Amino acid sequence: MDHTSYFSISELESANAKLILKEVYEILEERGYNPVNQLVGYIISGDPGYISSYKQARDKILSIDRAELVAYILKEYLK
Repeated sequence: MDHTSYFSISELESANAKLILKEVYEILEERGYNPVNQLVGYIISGDPGYISSYKQARDKILSIDRAELVAYILKEYLK
């Protein structure tokens, strides 16, 4: 491979990712899970079983592409 591939996340997608990530985090916390561990497990493996179905948390997290989640998290971390 001789060229760099590009990935782009729009501001709208970023805002949506932030909202959903925050919601899912709070739901997992409410259920007594460690939200960071559960979200990392999901992001690394792609297995939605890491996310509780309580209050549609699993459906919410699945509505965002995992690459978009990673892009959003990196963007926020590296600011």
